[in-house]
Amino acid sequence: MNLRSRRRMAAEVLGVGESRIWIDPEYLDVVADVITKEEVRRLIHEGIIRVKPEAGVSRARARRIRAQKKKGRRRGPGSR
Repeated sequence: MNLRSRRRMAAEVLGVGESRIWIDPEYLDVVADVITKEEVRRLIHEGIIRVKPEAGVSRARARRIRAQKKKGRRRGPGSR
């Protein structure tokens, strides 16, 4: 079942990227029957199509490197 056009329409309606669209796996057949943007809006209202939260970028690695540099690490000729 190809839902690419439905995912694209939902992304357009919600103003997010296609990768952030979540479609309820139990209602894939219902989503497949959708043709218009108005029908997509109805599915969004019903909660069958939702937006995934934005993925953050972890600062853990940067903090670790900064702590090492504070100790004088990473200062060798291969790092310059």
